[in-house]
Amino acid sequence: MRKPDDIERLYLDFDGFFASVEQQADPRLRGRPVGVVPFAGTDRTAVIACSKEAKAAGVKNVMPIREAKQVCPDLILVPQKPDLYRRAHNALLCEIETVIAIDTAKSIDDLTCVLDESGQRDPELLAARIKTAIATNIGTYITSSIGFAANRQLAKIACKQGKEESRRLGSYGNGLAIWRPSDMPAPLLRVALKDIPGVGASMIGRLARNRVFTTAELYALEAKHMRKIWNNVNGERLWYALHGYAIQAPPQKRGMFGHGRVLPPEGRTIAGASEISRLLLTKAARRLRRENFYAGGVWLWLSVTDGSWMGKHHLAVVNDDQAILSALRSLWARVRRDYPRGVTIFRVGVTLYDLSPADERQIDMLDNDDADRRKWEKVNSAVDALNTRYSGTIVSLGEWKPPAGGHAGGKISYTRIPSAGTSGDGKLEDDDPGTRSG
Repeated sequence: MRKPDDIERLYLDFDGFFASVEQQADPRLRGRPVGVVPFAGTDRTAVIACSKEAKAAGVKNVMPIREAKQVCPDLILVPQKPDLYRRAHNALLCEIETVIAIDTAKSIDDLTCVLDESGQRDPELLAARIKTAIATNIGTYITSSIGFAANRQLAKIACKQGKEESRRLGSYGNGLAIWRPSDMPAPLLRVALKDIPGVGASMIGRLARNRVFTTAELYALEAKHMRKIWNNVNGERLWYALHGYAIQAPPQKRGMFGHGRVLPPEGRTIAGASEISRLLLTKAARRLRRENFYAGGVWLWLSVTDGSWMGKHHLAVVNDDQAILSALRSLWARVRRDYPRGVTIFRVGVTLYDLSPADERQIDMLDNDDADRRKWEKVNSAVDALNTRYSGTIVSLGEWKPPAGGHAGGKISYTRIPSAGTSGDGKLEDDDPGTRSG
């Protein structure tokens, strides 16, 4: 495996992306503490993103609104706008592309680039050109931190450390860290173990049981030992990444399609939650068809008063709304049996899983419903074509009444790039691909 002798990767992370986009779009919010919330009109949810001013006052992401207002009484709560963030993401990428080609953008607020000779020779100039392009052509309120290193993993860690250093120096939004191979591993060894991507809370415990408590101790392990601790090849891959090898992540495979939503107070009944879940699952089914997959099961998850409820329903390898929504109705019938007196539901999630590519479909011989499936697939093809043509849900199987705000499934995404779908009021909004395996 090749080990670069110079920096080869740039990792860029936008600072407080969702709140900073709100400030850039609305001059009234600039310089003020801003907290982005799921929807307006209630203090019973959480701040899901906050501006640098709010962070300076002690507000944190995923902090209950009431607690955030106690910490920062002047906090301005702004309902999320998924389509605004998607459009900002696309505009920012266009500006960055005028300076350097983007290699990968795996989420809405970060990206990586492969450096050419000029970028390797003068990374400070390259970073300045990127930030100038954004400030000049989009605005000064959307800022970024940038890390340079031999591979993506190290560049990502460097970026985070550069952001933290800029915050300590009082220049938040101007983070920059350059980790040349000749300087390694000294800057890496100063990083806390919990700040290494791939080392989560459960892995911290597993490493502790193997007497590994610091990044220096992790770095000193052998590759095979890390593979044994992780119990898979990811441990060994991490070893090579931390030691500066040019390692690429394997291509991800689609594992499922899904949506989740925190429910507004008026929608926290079984009836309200089931209606919203129907809209979410319809959106997931549209993406399933658009990406040429069939599903073999539906999963319903609820966050309820006393914990959670989960249920799965087998599908006969389908992708049409009639079959998928029929399975969802069966799952809700189970919910009603389990909670005959009703239950308060705070969050609902739906997922289509056990995927089959359209050209690899395996039909159960005992189902004998191919004729019905073909009929409903033709119906859905016509419906999808109409909705796509008019950029809105003008035809649907059953009534289409999105909750307040018009977003059936639109939400802030921290781990993926949203794509344009359609909402019930004719606006474009985010689609949530759900969890991917690989």
